Amino acid sequence: MIYLDQAATSLPKPREVVQAVAQALNRAGSSGRGGHELSLAASRLIFQARLTAAEFFRCSDPSRIAFTANATESLNLALFGLLEPGDHVITTAQEHNSVLRPLFLLQRQGVDLTILPADGRGVVDLAALRRALRPATKAVVFTHGSNLTGNLMDLDVVLHFCRQHGLVSIVDAAQTAGWYPYNLAEQSIDILCFTGHKSLYGPQGVGGIYVRSGLHLRPLKVGGSGIQTFSREHPQEMPEALEAGTLNTPGIAGLQAGLDYVQNQGLKNIVKLEADLTRRFYQQVTEIPGVVVYGDFQVWERLPIVALNIKGVEASIVSRLLAERGICTRSGGHCAPLLHQALGTGEQGAVRFSMSHLNSRAELDAAVEALQNIAQEYGGKGHG
Repeated sequence: MIYLDQAATSLPKPREVVQAVAQALNRAGSSGRGGHELSLAASRLIFQARLTAAEFFRCSDPSRIAFTANATESLNLALFGLLEPGDHVITTAQEHNSVLRPLFLLQRQGVDLTILPADGRGVVDLAALRRALRPATKAVVFTHGSNLTGNLMDLDVVLHFCRQHGLVSIVDAAQTAGWYPYNLAEQSIDILCFTGHKSLYGPQGVGGIYVRSGLHLRPLKVGGSGIQTFSREHPQEMPEALEAGTLNTPGIAGLQAGLDYVQNQGLKNIVKLEADLTRRFYQQVTEIPGVVVYGDFQVWERLPIVALNIKGVEASIVSRLLAERGICTRSGGHCAPLLHQALGTGEQGAVRFSMSHLNSRAELDAAVEALQNIAQEYGGKGHG
């Protein structure tokens, strides 16, 4: 089995991540729900994981990081916790449905929405930011790295624009947390939303949100927190303000182990290995007759993702034929409908190869050979 679906979730998980989850399942009680040793062990585990996350993202105040189920929950927290009817928000055509669907719901509730367009390479027109600005503009929400093309947004440009105009910046770091060296102490990021199961190599079902000091979000859910039991109001202090209910302690233990794993491997080393693999794969597949690759490959600072199609063959068929050869990819819309429209792949979708440093050159060479065989046998025959 050759796993090239790392943008969906990283596999295999590092051994230390698996061990951390298993240990928490067997040794951690419920944090904040008792004074006995097992409850205290869970509290210590969560506290240490918060410290580790703060150190990883260079956040000076660990209490500003709250744990969530995933980047989707974090983005829902940010958007529903910040925006109100009459507000205007700017986003882009590169966004995942984790951004778009909450915004479309808020739009129906009276929030004004502007979506910056993308060109045929999936590059967002950031010059349109100024044209989109209005007196009621409150925030800009954007994905730092596309899960479909691997294109990166120019983070500095967007953050400078937000700072210049007093707007709240909301960064979807689902693909880039664990790949890009965020420094929240120096970068003017107001809200950072991340998940644990992709480039942080943690388990599924755990993520987090950073909210800068002085910025308050309405909670998405309220309830038990382990503190202020007799208050009718949910705690307003971070991180408890955004952490109602029992936390996913085993998942958080796995997330901490994933953070430690990335630190030990060295983020620069990981990025370099992945860039070498991506470049090699891209150069090989572009030589296959009938293959069309999507994204901006004029810039090599990009995520390790290559999305493509074989002319005349449905993306789902290509992905199935690859799976029959033991090669795992993802086909379809990738939860990025507006970006597919910009790429001209709204009907066909695309086959996404996403790799990590866990993959090898031999695996990618095998994937290239499989694509060559599929293109020769099925390309141009109108299958699908």
